[in-house]
Amino acid sequence: MEPLDHIDIDPAIMGGRPRIRGTRVTVGTVLGLFAAGKREEDVLELYPYLTAEGVRAALAYAAWRVEETDVDLMRAS
Repeated sequence: MEPLDHIDIDPAIMGGRPRIRGTRVTVGTVLGLFAAGKREEDVLELYPYLTAEGVRAALAYAAWRVEETDVDLMRAS
C-alpha cells in the first residue's frame, strides 16, 4: 500500500479535511502534535487505533501538499 492510500477525503467527515483513512484524525491534527514536540510513539499512544503507517502517511501527505503550491512569502507578509 502506498503512503497516500492511508489518507482519505470525504466531504461528509471532518468537513472534508484530509484524514487518516477509517478514522476521524485529520492530517492537521497529526502535524499539530509533531509541531508541539510529540514523537510518533506519543501520537500512537494518544490515538491507539492509529498505525505507524497512517501517521507517516499524514506526514507524507502534508509534505506533498506543501510542494503543490509556491507561495511568495515576501509578498504574503
